[in-house]
Order: sequence, then C-alpha cells, then structure tokens
Amino acid sequence: MINMVTYKHIQDYVKKTYGYVPKSCWIAHVKELNGLNPKIAPNRRSATIRKYPCPQERQEDIRKAFAHFGLL
Repeated sequence: MINMVTYKHIQDYVKKTYGYVPKSCWIAHVKELNGLNPKIAPNRRSATIRKYPCPQERQEDIRKAFAHFGLL
C-alpha cells in the first residue's frame, strides 16, 4: 500500500484520529524530516526554505499516520 497512500489518506486519518486536518505542506515537511523524499510542489518558490513548516507539536501525529500506513 506504500505507493497508494496519498496526502488525502493521511489528512483523513489525522482528522479522524486527532481532530484536525494537517496542511499538505506539513505532511511534505514531516516526510522530508523522516527521509521519505517528497516531491517538490510546482508552486514552491524555494527548494530549501519552507514558508509553512510543520509545527513541532503536530509532527508526531503525522509520523504516527505514516506508521499506520506503513511508510515508516
């Protein structure tokens, strides 16, 4: 299921489990932090600077969603 997990799946899981919907840029940031190499969005201005990095307090929830889907 690794290739079939979308950001929407992760957002739905986090919403159901933790009560909020993470921004897609947060998901990409946490992917990057965990070595999962997200694709660079076409509208991203800089490959090194994040305009909206994932807040520290939300990162663990997203990591748990990755683990749930077998990404980690």
